[in-house]
Amino acid sequence: MVYTTCKYVPEELLRGFGEQLARLDPNPEAFTCADSCGHPNLCGFAKAVIEAVHAGNIRELIITDCCDAMRRTYDVLLREHLDFLYFLPVPHCCGEREIGMFAEEIRRLKRAYESYSGKIFSPEEMVKAVREHTLDGELEQGEYISIMGAHGGSLLLSRCRELLPDLPIRDETCTGNRTFRASEVPENAGEDVLLSWYARKLLCDFMPCLRMVDARKRKAMWTGKHNPRKGIVYHTIKFCDYYSFEYEEMKNSAVMPVLKIETDTTPQSAGQLETRIEAFGETLGVKVNKGATRAEKGIIAGIDSGSTSTDVVIMDKNQTILSSVILPTGMSASRSAQEALQKALEEASLTARDLDGVVATGYGRDILEMEKQTITEITCHARGARFLFPDVRTIIDIGGQDSKVIRIDETGAVQNFVMNDKCAAGTGRFLEMQARALGLTMEEMSRLGLEWKQDVQISSMCTVFAESEVVSLVARDTAVEDIIHGLNRSVAAKTLSLVRRGKGESPYAMTGGVSLNQGVVRCLEEALGSKVATSAQSQLCGAIGAALLGLGI
Repeated sequence: MVYTTCKYVPEELLRGFGEQLARLDPNPEAFTCADSCGHPNLCGFAKAVIEAVHAGNIRELIITDCCDAMRRTYDVLLREHLDFLYFLPVPHCCGEREIGMFAEEIRRLKRAYESYSGKIFSPEEMVKAVREHTLDGELEQGEYISIMGAHGGSLLLSRCRELLPDLPIRDETCTGNRTFRASEVPENAGEDVLLSWYARKLLCDFMPCLRMVDARKRKAMWTGKHNPRKGIVYHTIKFCDYYSFEYEEMKNSAVMPVLKIETDTTPQSAGQLETRIEAFGETLGVKVNKGATRAEKGIIAGIDSGSTSTDVVIMDKNQTILSSVILPTGMSASRSAQEALQKALEEASLTARDLDGVVATGYGRDILEMEKQTITEITCHARGARFLFPDVRTIIDIGGQDSKVIRIDETGAVQNFVMNDKCAAGTGRFLEMQARALGLTMEEMSRLGLEWKQDVQISSMCTVFAESEVVSLVARDTAVEDIIHGLNRSVAAKTLSLVRRGKGESPYAMTGGVSLNQGVVRCLEEALGSKVATSAQSQLCGAIGAALLGLGI
């Protein structure tokens, strides 16, 4: 089996030797080898390739010079002593000179594989393989969701197909979308003519990746009046700059919704996919919520199962909140949800039989051991914020482990949303850690943050490094109030970048537990240059939205 890492690898040439080929799709558990034998800032895909080869199951591999990271990967893999490791230069242009250069590189690869394998090359088998990947006419008609950007692999593709079952999903990333345009194959041509023809098809037929000098026709993928793409899931890989730049252009000119996802190719990335993809489907109108509620008594329980707290709201069909409970999530999301729901029922003088159903949201929604309907927190926070703040257009939700900015239209429908990455910077967890370093409760931190006198700069948003800065400031007898104000400004600055990414506009409202911290709210208002509405029920926003959606309101 010959493995490849790039769609520009001449796979059909290898098929001419009777070989089986596979595109490398690594999902390592960790980068134990890559971090020790390569540079720590190699992109996630390059590290994953190193890990896959080091595991010992890959003996034949062809790498292209698509970027500096893959060049460095080749250097590292030379130490692994594979049976056949080949580095293939690929021109960055599609001119006649470049086609000639690439044809010669393909010839070199052919000679190298002949020498290594001792097999005889069959031009007929190569041409047959090309025809198997040739598109004759237009793609099938109909809307679909495109995965674009950098290599997403089977992990992202399968999750999109599982969570967005209503529309076809197509892999149009740099390692997908490998289809030749229809054209006549030269009959009875000599090997030189055949390989020159093949080099032209490889360089000129595919949608160019961003390594190519002229990638302008990529813009047609997200523009145009009759674009069949209903939405785009745009994938970038940690430490890869190529596709992040394209996303910056795309987000301002795309004619369809775009969801940006960044992963490092490990299975640990899977946890951040579900909420983002499901919420994207809800904004597209293609995702059917899981589970169902009845409509008999007109009473619904909404549960927001978060990383820090579990919030429950019981609401009737008149949109009256009958009871609400907030409990720490603790070690078991399911147990906390059961306890919070039971307490809310008792406060409302109800039993479980009085409910038409339960709607769960938040990160723990799918693992709650109860009969329920599930809806993402994006949709629930949008509906809950509309209930609390009827004029809101941008919702800023800072929770225990993530931050979200949700932009809605005048009807309350989600237009766009962005979420922070896996880092805890700017979240409630960030503030909790700093409060612990200062020996304060969250309530004390909120109050003291309003009593500052001098500006203090907290330069790092990393939770660990910021804690070190706090400890150093305390050692220099810096006033605690001033330190807290510096932390609040850091959270506001991080949130402002999310608001800008999500194209937020006033009126603003803030939800989540951090909305209770008036120091953060004031710093955020200063950063935005606009009023930010809050409510005593802001922390319950997700649960309120879940209950409203369960009632069909």
